[in-house]
Amino acid sequence: MEKSKNKFPSEIVDLPSKGILYHKGSPLSSGKVEMKYMTAKEEDILTNQNYIEKGVVIDKLLQALIVDKDIKYSDLLVGDKNALLVAARVLGYGKDYEFEYGGEKHTIDLSLLENKDFNDALVKDNENSFKFVLPATGDELEFKLMTHGDEQQVQAEVTGLKKINKDSSAELSTRLKYMIIAINGDSDRKTVREYVDNRFLARDSRAFRKHIQELSPDVDMRFYPENGPKEGVTIPIGISFLWPDANL
Repeated sequence: MEKSKNKFPSEIVDLPSKGILYHKGSPLSSGKVEMKYMTAKEEDILTNQNYIEKGVVIDKLLQALIVDKDIKYSDLLVGDKNALLVAARVLGYGKDYEFEYGGEKHTIDLSLLENKDFNDALVKDNENSFKFVLPATGDELEFKLMTHGDEQQVQAEVTGLKKINKDSSAELSTRLKYMIIAINGDSDRKTVREYVDNRFLARDSRAFRKHIQELSPDVDMRFYPENGPKEGVTIPIGISFLWPDANL
């Protein structure tokens, strides 16, 4: 983050996507978002019971902290939104985040977290569109990286399915249906949904999800505890991340 000159204290946050996955007319295409420091007014958002019950409290907070109101929040890629979430924590309560892992307390300097390497050479004309050949069947998928708006649609559909069948657990397959644009060049939505439900082999699904994880721009949230795995451990985001006084 870098400081910005304004009538209120703010910082410039670098997006993991570098902005190249947004159309050129979007303010997000600059690859930077200006965020103001959290004040008591924004803390009111964190304690708003209506927002908490609806599960939108974090989104309401981030929207309030983003300086440029021309930014369409629903367009934010999930990884870019994660970067803003980390920035909000730093700007609100400081860079030191304490949590428990493996029975021990750890403190991480959040300001030192870096964005994952993102291969922008894979992006053409600012299009959020990629291709992947499934290893088992050889089918070619065209897919996009999920935005906040996409995630909202997924959640709405999953909630609707649960109302019909309370035992429904279709979040993974529903997310795949929104992520996949075309199968072997066929972009018909009925074709995509039928493929995910009936022909998407588990081993292909696993390989695809691993590819998505490696490809997606995001914040590298790993830390390396003593005697922990070589590849590191994801920092647990608990209630104290944005509510550090939760236990007081």
